[in-house]
Amino acid sequence: MTNLGEVLTTARRACGYTQEDLAGAAGVTQAALSRYENDLREPEAEVLERLARVLGVTAAFLTRAGRVHGGMAVDAHMRRRQTARPTTWRRLEARLNMYRMHASFMYEEISVRAEQYIPRLDPLDTPPADAARMVRMQWRMPIGPVRSLVRWLEAAGVLVIDEDFGTPRVDGMSQWIGDHPIILLNSRAPTDRRRLTLAHELGHLVLHSVDVSAYVEDEADAFAAEFLMPIEVIRPQLRTLKMGYLHDLKREWGVSMQALVERAYRAELMTPLARTNMYKAFSARGWRTAEPLGGELPPETPSLAATIGATLTGKGMDPGDIAHIAGFAGPEHNTLFAAPPPLGRLTAVRGV
Repeated sequence: MTNLGEVLTTARRACGYTQEDLAGAAGVTQAALSRYENDLREPEAEVLERLARVLGVTAAFLTRAGRVHGGMAVDAHMRRRQTARPTTWRRLEARLNMYRMHASFMYEEISVRAEQYIPRLDPLDTPPADAARMVRMQWRMPIGPVRSLVRWLEAAGVLVIDEDFGTPRVDGMSQWIGDHPIILLNSRAPTDRRRLTLAHELGHLVLHSVDVSAYVEDEADAFAAEFLMPIEVIRPQLRTLKMGYLHDLKREWGVSMQALVERAYRAELMTPLARTNMYKAFSARGWRTAEPLGGELPPETPSLAATIGATLTGKGMDPGDIAHIAGFAGPEHNTLFAAPPPLGRLTAVRGV
């Protein structure tokens, strides 16, 4: 069984196409496409090629991707607001799964050597805050604020992908690609929110790779808070929060002022009334939706995917070869492994 129908549906949603859109562009009837997507009929080779071309992938990708790691979307996690439309997060979930499958194709040809690894822990045995401390210790991270969070993640083999989601209502998503994790990050979010999202998704990868509970989002939030703001280190600074002091703490810790307020409140260093008054002051200044100082925080820019592409280029492969390995129809469709690379902390080598 190829799971072709599932891959076709995922690819179509990722492109933002309706069945009618894809059928018209590929020169097939909508009824025929519906049968293909429901695995009631397999398309002829010529039809499969046309469908693949419209979707920006290879025919081999459509027929093989569904076998790589089983069904799609069964283990995806997402940091989104309650107001996010289902159509939006389903499209983004499809995008994440497409990237996962393209990465799976690439990882069949190359191996990625990571300096660290991401442990998989059971939240029933390891509370989220303990898990965060454990990861920091395993990675030998310095005490205090986390600098260049995306570099720490990539050093652990996490494929972080920046993409404009077209909405501020979804911040990020994560999933495992077998032994390799992937995070899809909203590029339009400010740096402080991107950092919290990265830590939140790391919490999902650590705590929810095997099983999930009814409190997965709360657990990921608790992990992120301890990972970015270890309470034993930041506690003295949270005892007497003032509006002006929050600016300094935001610069130092690289998190939003609202995250600092929540950290103080959850640690019982701030009363409910003080928390409410602080948020009223934020609202009066318009800071609940757009905090100041965002431009002063160092950006979190992923580089692992670009480094893989650059390494393969350095080994004599042209853009067409790289696109084909990853299952893209051509270099113009390769949005994952083709960007100009900055220096990375991992190396990619061609498999034997």
